[in-house]
Amino acid sequence: MAEARGAAPAAIDRSQRAGHVGLLVGLAILLVAAFGGLSLLSSERAQPLVLALLALLAMAGVFCVFAIAVGALRFAGSAGSNDLTKAIADGARDGLIVVEENGRILYANERYLTLSGAEGSSGLRTAERLLTGGPDVSEAVYRLAQAAREGRSGTEEVRLSPALDGDREFGWYRVRVSPVPRSGRPATLWSVADVTHERERQENVFQELQHAIDYLDHAPAGFFSIGADGAIVYMNATLAAWLDHDLARVGPGGLKLTDIMPGSVVALLSAAGGRPGEARTDMMDLDLTRRGGQSLPVRLYHRVAFGADGRPGPSRTLVLNRSAGESGGEGQRAAEVRFARFFNTTPLAIATLDRSRRLVRSNPSFLRLFRSPARGVEGSAPAIVDQVVAPDRPRLEAAIAAAAAGQAETGPIEVTLVGEGGRQARLWLSPVEDTDPAPGADRESAILYALDTTEQRQLEQQFAQASKMQAVGQLAGGVAHDFNNVLQAIIGYSDLLLANHRPTDPSFQDIMQIKQNANRAASLVRQLLAFSRRQTLRPEVVKLGDTLSDLSLLLKRLLGERVQLDLRQGRDLWTVKADVNQLEQVVINLAVNARDAMPDGGTVSIETANVAEAEARGLDLAGMPPADYVRISVGDTGTGIAPEILDQIFEPFFTTKELGKGTGLGLSTVFGIVKQSGGFIYVDSEVGRGTTFSIYLPRHIPEPEAEPELKPEVAAPKARAADMTGQGTILLVEDEDAVRAVNTRALTARGYTVLEAASGIEAMQIMEGRDRPVDLVVSDVVMPEMDGPTLLGELRKRHPEIKFVFVSGYAEDAFAKHLPEGETFNFLPKPFSLKQLVETVKQAIGR
Repeated sequence: MAEARGAAPAAIDRSQRAGHVGLLVGLAILLVAAFGGLSLLSSERAQPLVLALLALLAMAGVFCVFAIAVGALRFAGSAGSNDLTKAIADGARDGLIVVEENGRILYANERYLTLSGAEGSSGLRTAERLLTGGPDVSEAVYRLAQAAREGRSGTEEVRLSPALDGDREFGWYRVRVSPVPRSGRPATLWSVADVTHERERQENVFQELQHAIDYLDHAPAGFFSIGADGAIVYMNATLAAWLDHDLARVGPGGLKLTDIMPGSVVALLSAAGGRPGEARTDMMDLDLTRRGGQSLPVRLYHRVAFGADGRPGPSRTLVLNRSAGESGGEGQRAAEVRFARFFNTTPLAIATLDRSRRLVRSNPSFLRLFRSPARGVEGSAPAIVDQVVAPDRPRLEAAIAAAAAGQAETGPIEVTLVGEGGRQARLWLSPVEDTDPAPGADRESAILYALDTTEQRQLEQQFAQASKMQAVGQLAGGVAHDFNNVLQAIIGYSDLLLANHRPTDPSFQDIMQIKQNANRAASLVRQLLAFSRRQTLRPEVVKLGDTLSDLSLLLKRLLGERVQLDLRQGRDLWTVKADVNQLEQVVINLAVNARDAMPDGGTVSIETANVAEAEARGLDLAGMPPADYVRISVGDTGTGIAPEILDQIFEPFFTTKELGKGTGLGLSTVFGIVKQSGGFIYVDSEVGRGTTFSIYLPRHIPEPEAEPELKPEVAAPKARAADMTGQGTILLVEDEDAVRAVNTRALTARGYTVLEAASGIEAMQIMEGRDRPVDLVVSDVVMPEMDGPTLLGELRKRHPEIKFVFVSGYAEDAFAKHLPEGETFNFLPKPFSLKQLVETVKQAIGR
């Protein structure tokens, strides 16, 4: 190096400007000229000027003394420089050079002179000219020069070939620039440090690391590491080749543990716990999953270190290939692989217990069922009896004790597990002979088998509830049908009496009371039919937002002043197809029930929202298939519903209200209307917090319709009073004598000829005895011997054009589905007034 060839050149410092001797000569000539001029004057005139000149010089001298004393004036030369700072800069190990913006060098220390090879100020080059080389060097120096011109700091590392000292093939240099604060022209400090040895050490370490990775990558065993989030942070090439995965996918956002092993095995790995500061190693035989889906039997040595807070760190997992031909002892290996595959993949939960009733080993199905680690955070296994609810613990403890004592298989034992959801399981226990002689080892005393019966129990309860509701619905529907016939006769004869009495007659009001109470009874019957899903619905495309907005005024009046209504509409709600009147009745019933549950006042919340198919699948509601729905939620802040009666609230005549304050048909009506509309209803209630009913109605997707033709508007004729009289022959088929009699009287009074039949068989006989068909058949639906739909089919065989009107207390679609497709008929739901009967007949017969 340059230092070895001779003494280091002295530093160059041009930051201080030297004084100029010409200024001193000029000042001396000026003073001599002044005194010479004064000598030419007379003494009287020269004396004041001499005194003035002396006074001026004295003042200048005194000012200079004070300026030097306070440091305002310094002598030029080396005395004015900071000797300590200069000594530090001169002896620095990095080359330092200060350059003004015009390229003038102000300072260069000894190290920089050595790096540049300059013997003195002659031949001294700036850093920009000194650092030359390939494109990479030029770009780095340009970036530094640009930073210097903009007054910024910057750092770059460049590789020069050959090195600046000329003795080495190449050299690495770290170059920095930074602005120098000074008055006058701006300057920049360039520092050049030789970092060749540092870079060589880094390259050596990197090469050693590369060798270590290469050794690990091509080891005859697999290796991987997983983070706390389940992501694979490292995998060696051997394991990647076994699993047919690309190593480029390993790292942040790449492969996860679930990509190389089944979810049940992931739960097994994640279940291990340990004490704070402990490093735990577990051996497991299981199957990994190749990229194509094939299984790879392996043995894992899974090591996890736990931090001071008990949280697991990244794992170090060694993988041994257990495939055929990969290890010795082929028979034993195959048996172990088969057992491990069976043990880890069976849906039956299996675990072994020690004599303290604590878990020793378990399979993934057991962890999923009991949702507890094989070992607790403190390193001790949890007791299995703590995983079931308190009432079931004595039976389980007795069964474990019997198995530990060597008794034969015990069980099954039905238990409920602790935690949310009320999960249930069926358990069996069998004894096990512990042959492990190692002291301090986990000694197994019993084998526990468990089967998750939660879904089975839920299905059983749902089936029992559905069967009960179906039986009650059939009973309610039958009662309603028979009661409708009674009400039909009462309302019909009331209409006949009212037609023969004037409003001024004393008995007129009594008859009106009879009819009004009959109509009230008919309303109750309609609610029973709604529950049994046998009422007549008139579905139409409904925009729930508009419907609920129109209904809000009525709801506010029904709720009263002490209860607030909070209506929250979802955006862009889908349409549904339902009977708008019945749908309004559903919301009203739920709102009134919510009001009654808040005697001290509160808030009734009604919310609507779209529920997409994916969201519906995630809700996992019992009995509701994934599809697009519109949800209506009606909630309150009331007393809530006790869990023991929650399954009964939809049953007819079940009520918790005081006697005389409720019929028990409100929620049953809601249930029937929702079900008949193809929807689902669920309730979520908490005692003391409130109740929320959620209704899911299927989304209606309208079919594209052709645009209607525009027709010129024609002025409608002036309406005239309807003429209810008519003519024609009507066959009236009704098995109830009273209903048949009153309907016959009403139609005969309007001019029709009525033929009566008490059954379908009798009606067929009447038709066979006539030469020509009747003009209209008015028939009940449910009759003995031959029902209405069968009668229609038989008559259409003989008279295809015959007109039909069905009357029934059941819904129209309850029997229409039993008729041939495309069959036309009119329908009149019971009970009806005589006026409605006459209007329907007039419309059907056409004259």
